[in-house]
Amino acid sequence: MDSLITAAARALAAGDPLGALNRVALREDAPALALRGIAMAQLGDLVRARALVRRAARAFGPREAVARARCVVAEAEIALVSRDLGWPAKALDAARATLEAHGDRVNAAHARQLDIRRLLLIGQLGEAERLLATLDPSDFPPASRAAHELIVAGIALRRLQTRPARAALARAGHAARRAAIPGLAAEVERAASLLVSPAARLVANGEERLLRLDEVEALLASKVLVVDACRHVVQCGGTAISLARRPVLFTLLRTLGEAWPADVPRDTLIARAFRARHADDSHRARLRVEIGRLRAVLGTLAGVSATQHGFTLVPPRTRQVVVLARPVEEKHGAMLAFLGDGEAWSSSALALALGASQRTVQRALDALAADGKAQSFGQGRSRRWISTPVPGFTTTLLLPTPLPNH
Repeated sequence: MDSLITAAARALAAGDPLGALNRVALREDAPALALRGIAMAQLGDLVRARALVRRAARAFGPREAVARARCVVAEAEIALVSRDLGWPAKALDAARATLEAHGDRVNAAHARQLDIRRLLLIGQLGEAERLLATLDPSDFPPASRAAHELIVAGIALRRLQTRPARAALARAGHAARRAAIPGLAAEVERAASLLVSPAARLVANGEERLLRLDEVEALLASKVLVVDACRHVVQCGGTAISLARRPVLFTLLRTLGEAWPADVPRDTLIARAFRARHADDSHRARLRVEIGRLRAVLGTLAGVSATQHGFTLVPPRTRQVVVLARPVEEKHGAMLAFLGDGEAWSSSALALALGASQRTVQRALDALAADGKAQSFGQGRSRRWISTPVPGFTTTLLLPTPLPNH
């Protein structure tokens, strides 16, 4: 490897893409193409970066398996940043195996980290944790160690485990300072800001206040009956019941929870749950049926009692009822949570992450664009969507995650 290639590689490792391009911008050999691609990726030109990395992979000879595998890993990272979550995972796994076989453990670990980050994005926390356990970060260089700790913190944040998240972010910050890469240090700071930003809104006894993540964690671990409007779950202690696929039941439960300990008139419940302007006998009959279903779903967590004017939620003795809502209510809040990470998403990637059909996602994106909350660029398959998150709020609670007792 010649001196210019070596100098360019060192510049990239130090987070200096312009310095790397100054050395190899006019060269067309395979190593230079790969370094140019990585430099363009660091500068944000992901389309150009991907094209250069692919050219480099084709330019390397048949005996340069390690170099080609590194190009595959680089392309996978560009795809991840581009939110192309449908990128073939088998190619990345094959590249990782090649790197391990040839003793390139650092890049093999990086390939594994990319796979884990993809799983984290689409909410497969169990599989992400399983793969993370196969990595030993003790011998990682500072930049890789910081990335590893960011993954650890990301999993902990999604599980609302603030103490492990805070410890992981402290280790990530230390590693980022050792790496002396400004972009990496900024990423750690953005992740750390989630711990001090309002994460949810508590509604109880007719009053509202904002909660941080650690306060949400403490609330969910208490004996309070929590109607979680962020995930459409009702839980108390370690028991959680999902109503994500029962929107009518959850609307009834949330309405009762917000009014507790008072009751809610029947006409109010009908208007909220069935969106009926005028209640008639058929609506009242349906309300009785849905209230019966809600009682059955809640089981021993809480009861629903009829009153003279309507219904009231009846928790077990000595237990309070609170509603945990999003800081800012938004019809497409989960989608905005993904768009709010600052990256550009394709509609297909959003559909995969949200577990929805691509057509449903496209309709929602069009609605957000009409409201000025999202914007797109590009055409056809290269079309991407971005959004600016609500200042001062974390979107962690809007992202998909398993129930606490899973």
